[in-house]
Amino acid sequence: MRAPVRDLIARECGDMSLPQRSRTWMGHSADFSRAMAKAGFVGLTLPTEYGGRGLGPFARFVVVEELLSAGAPVGAHWIADRQSAPLLLKFGSEEQRQKYVPPICAGEIFFSIGMSEPGAGSDLSAVKSKADLQDDGGWILNGQKIWTSGAHLNHYLIALVRTSGDASSRHAGLSQFIVDLSLPGVTVRPIKDLNGDEDFCEIFFDNVRLDAGCLVGDEGAGWAQVTAELAFERSGPERIYSSAVLLDAWIKHVTAQDGAGEARIRQIGMLTAELAALRQLSIAVTAELEAGSSPVVEAALVKDLGTGFEQKIPHIIADDLASHPDEEILSELTATVKLLQHISPSFSLRGGTREILRGMIARGLGMR
Repeated sequence: MRAPVRDLIARECGDMSLPQRSRTWMGHSADFSRAMAKAGFVGLTLPTEYGGRGLGPFARFVVVEELLSAGAPVGAHWIADRQSAPLLLKFGSEEQRQKYVPPICAGEIFFSIGMSEPGAGSDLSAVKSKADLQDDGGWILNGQKIWTSGAHLNHYLIALVRTSGDASSRHAGLSQFIVDLSLPGVTVRPIKDLNGDEDFCEIFFDNVRLDAGCLVGDEGAGWAQVTAELAFERSGPERIYSSAVLLDAWIKHVTAQDGAGEARIRQIGMLTAELAALRQLSIAVTAELEAGSSPVVEAALVKDLGTGFEQKIPHIIADDLASHPDEEILSELTATVKLLQHISPSFSLRGGTREILRGMIARGLGMR
């Protein structure tokens, strides 16, 4: 599948700059996502009766690897394709599947994740947003979400909220809802970061009216559902390739110099070896998904190791370039190093903070 994906990327993304490509799965381009869908590369693993191609997780792995290695802007369809549609297929009603999954596969609607909240972060059991059941079977939603990527550009949000009990109930009493982000009472505010980008958003729910068909799965089953969903979020190659475009550009810079030097070649070799090992781990998780398992602990482990790798690359490259002040360095390379130095702290926040993940891993291994 690699050749047609590469042709599509070359055709649609050939004029993108290095800093733009370094954003890759954070980059939001509705046009590119629609081109992907038209070519049959959105919904690869989703059933054909809902507009997908009915292929396995390895087909998606190959396509995702090509997209991230090239720095394609996949953020628009990313969440819906990776986890929202699989979640609806596993837990949603047939009406929800028919309504949302085909337009996801066609690149017509895009989803965001509504998990984290101020004061809760990655401790999802502490969410305080609440939906109250009404006499007619509908719900009234109030609360706030934060760090919601692309919410100002996307159409829907799948939100984890409390429907019974309180924060002391921990995992009980949580449910998931599909929230149309254009509904009255929904306010989306982008959060500008150090680079001037507005990828993250905060969302406010003020007496938002949801009909009964917005509830995903059973009331109170949200914790089990969101745990399964996070396995999809944490298991893909996006947790090891976020800095791949910068790594490629630096290697090209180093090897273009007269006599790259043993230390630099050794550093390239060490990073390449680490990437190869992480890729094998990610492939192993993909194999678990292919077998029908839910590799929650394994996915958390790969995510923790992978984001650590992604985070150190811009700093290693910055130190290397600074130690060779006489070299002529392309301005795009310098700009990309600075950009990823600013962005990289978020890599270990997205999909669950490092501390939370390590607690999950320890429990999964019987260490606590």
